[in-house]
Amino acid sequence: MAFRGQKVWLWRWRRNPLKRRADTLEAWVLLGAWAITLLVGVFTGWASAGAVEHELARERATWRPLQGLLTEQAPGKASAQPGAAGDRVWAKVRWTAPDGSSHTGQVRVDPGSPAYSTVTLWTDPRGHLVTEPADPDQARVRAALVGVLAGCACAAVPFVGGRLLRGRLERRRVDQWDADWARFDPLWGRRQPG
Repeated sequence: MAFRGQKVWLWRWRRNPLKRRADTLEAWVLLGAWAITLLVGVFTGWASAGAVEHELARERATWRPLQGLLTEQAPGKASAQPGAAGDRVWAKVRWTAPDGSSHTGQVRVDPGSPAYSTVTLWTDPRGHLVTEPADPDQARVRAALVGVLAGCACAAVPFVGGRLLRGRLERRRVDQWDADWARFDPLWGRRQPG
């Protein structure tokens, strides 16, 4: 392993008689790739989180709870602790929408719930069944997670592009080095073995 000495900040932009144009170009490509990666990641994450939080707020404002009746007994045996989310089963329910139309569908209820018992269900403005909307705290957490994931995914594109471009510049520089070495090696009088 070669000794590299102390790390020098901003060494890519310092004056150096051995620095070539390819080195300067690589420095600017690296700076541009990092800047674009940061901007794309932050902007996309912020925009995605805002859109998700706005949509979840719209759902809270427009989705309404209704009372429905089970049309048959729910499958399973009644548990000792009703209402546990992990113990719920699907059952057929009937309800009347605010416009007076009758609907049927399936919702999750406690196991063994008797037929014709009332259950709370949620509908959208068209009267279709939906899940219970997220409360504001849940909405903030979901929006933050989606924002982080979207930001990271979109930031990966310029990051990978910059890495590929840098690798190509590196290969070009090594090829130039090999060509220069092949040209000057005979002038130094060294002979290649074999």
